[in-house]
Amino acid sequence: MAIPNPRPPLGARRRRFVLELPIDEPDGFGGSLRRYVAGPVLWGAISPVGEVERLRGGRADVAASHRITLRARAGLSAAMRLSAGPRRFAIRTVSDPDERGRDSVCHVEELFPAPPAPEPLP
Repeated sequence: MAIPNPRPPLGARRRRFVLELPIDEPDGFGGSLRRYVAGPVLWGAISPVGEVERLRGGRADVAASHRITLRARAGLSAAMRLSAGPRRFAIRTVSDPDERGRDSVCHVEELFPAPPAPEPLP
């Protein structure tokens, strides 16, 4: 019986991602502000996993969940983000599926921009 290969073929890694690195700066009131700066360009494969429901502001909010497979890279963490064009993905976990150091699998949630504020009524 053949063992299925969990690695995507090399040609499937045709999506271009930019690794966004977090920078924490003091906000002047004793706290800090986090912003992200563009880091290296990575090539990977993306596949949808499902949806994740979270409670935010007293209501259920649904976020799209994906799996992104990249070449192994040291230093990937859940504090970083990935972007592909206008889409942004928050990294939730990073794992090495076969523990050979060839691939890094990131389980991510897609970040959606906040909806625009409603127009005031005349």
